[in-house]
Amino acid sequence: MLRNELSAPRYKAAVLALGTNTDPYQPCERDHGITRAYLEVLLAAGAEAGADAASWIMLRLPREVSGLWQEWLDKNEPGRAAKVMARLREMHGGRDYDPRWGHRMRGEGRYAEMIAQRFKAACRRIGLKERTADLRCDLFARSPQPGDQLALF
Repeated sequence: MLRNELSAPRYKAAVLALGTNTDPYQPCERDHGITRAYLEVLLAAGAEAGADAASWIMLRLPREVSGLWQEWLDKNEPGRAAKVMARLREMHGGRDYDPRWGHRMRGEGRYAEMIAQRFKAACRRIGLKERTADLRCDLFARSPQPGDQLALF
């Protein structure tokens, strides 16, 4: 569906955001793999198109997502669950989620800073910038589709 939407003649290029922090851990995702499929359609197109920058967001567990995440964590990593949640809470002011602007996306404290430094080092190592120029949606071109005969002229 995503591939069809992006290649539709009526599609206008715009920023696309996915809830990649928590969507992969939803019970529905386990059964259907929707987020993973979106990322595959997008993570390959981006590489082929010459992606030059990357960004990161600290794990965020707002509202009911926290319970779902902790249930998944307890089931899949029972020996590490308490430590993971302790570190996450340390980065979010003692809570599962810190909704304050400027804090919720990165966290704070020594672990958040360590993650930020590691991310910067990884970007430097593989030649990615952490920030890129403003997006130019005017450069978007719909992929040719079977039956697009006018493309021959």
